[in-house]
Amino acid sequence: MLEFALTQSTAPRPAAERADILAAPGFGRFFTDHMATVTWTREHGWHDAMVRPYGPLQLDPSAAVLHYAQEIFEGMKAYRHADGSVWAFRPDQNAARFQRSARRLALPELPAEDFVEAVRALVAADVEWVPDPAGGEASLYLRPFMFASEAFLGVRPAAAVTFCVIASPAGPYFAGGVKPVSIWLSSDYTRAAPGGTGAAKCGGNYAAGLAPQVEAVEHGCDQVCFLDAVEHRWIEELGGMNLYFVLDDGSVVTPELTGTILEGVTRDSILTMLDASGHKVDERRISIDEWRDGASSGRIREVFACGTAAVVTPVGRLVEHEQETVVGGGETGPVTAAVRASLLDLQYGRTPDPRGWLHRLV
Repeated sequence: MLEFALTQSTAPRPAAERADILAAPGFGRFFTDHMATVTWTREHGWHDAMVRPYGPLQLDPSAAVLHYAQEIFEGMKAYRHADGSVWAFRPDQNAARFQRSARRLALPELPAEDFVEAVRALVAADVEWVPDPAGGEASLYLRPFMFASEAFLGVRPAAAVTFCVIASPAGPYFAGGVKPVSIWLSSDYTRAAPGGTGAAKCGGNYAAGLAPQVEAVEHGCDQVCFLDAVEHRWIEELGGMNLYFVLDDGSVVTPELTGTILEGVTRDSILTMLDASGHKVDERRISIDEWRDGASSGRIREVFACGTAAVVTPVGRLVEHEQETVVGGGETGPVTAAVRASLLDLQYGRTPDPRGWLHRLV
């Protein structure tokens, strides 16, 4: 396993300034004093593992990532528990998905133990940046990423790659309390196609979703929902979250993984927790007509989305050019609320962890 040498920052944020940031961190606006980096080359493999002061990365203008978008990333969090210890939630699953993304983007696979150690080493160096949730949802957001750093314009997998982890304190996603969001149904864009990169967590997927997200905002919506690229009929996912549908018999349905949907760690965790709590869970194809008709008839009682940043987000309405579909009266449903509370309580150590999903970092 890689050993990360620590070079302490000579200009860390003063304690008072850090305290002000942690009091109102927002999301992705402020960063900790250090970052973890590892280099890979075709000749030497993975080497030069270190935790060093946070700062700009030097890239040649011909760096392959700038021209061919050969990069991947992950999103995860570090949670401070009541006793002061700091934990990650299923980091082995993030590491495994990072490896799958790397294979799809023709990048070298970082061993899972080195991925987790990079996260641990960075959090250990910047542990004072992990917020005290005080019963809320503050955390330290972690962003591992990898990109082709070789200076070369030829179209081939890069022979030099940089892996990095940065960290940013994050406050509650819903600062004013959990509120159902409005979803715009994209009819002109698709997120991913069969054989593409939909199952990989790479920046290109998110860049492709920005134009439809702008369209969603223009129609007064918070997020965009994508349909499949072949029939334009089957629900896939939102711009950055997986979807669930709670039916009138208490069962829960989510779109099955088809290679065009990102396999979310939160998605898998919720399916396991729902099954354990007595809900029948079903992974299958769901058409947009089933959403419209089910919401109108009462067959679909709740809709919610999930992801690392927002955890669980209730969906109140689906907006299209010619119509609007309201789910459950536009309110947060009981299953959605229970799932959200159960997941947060587990992540923050307020309830037991029978599956061993929590991994202590500090």
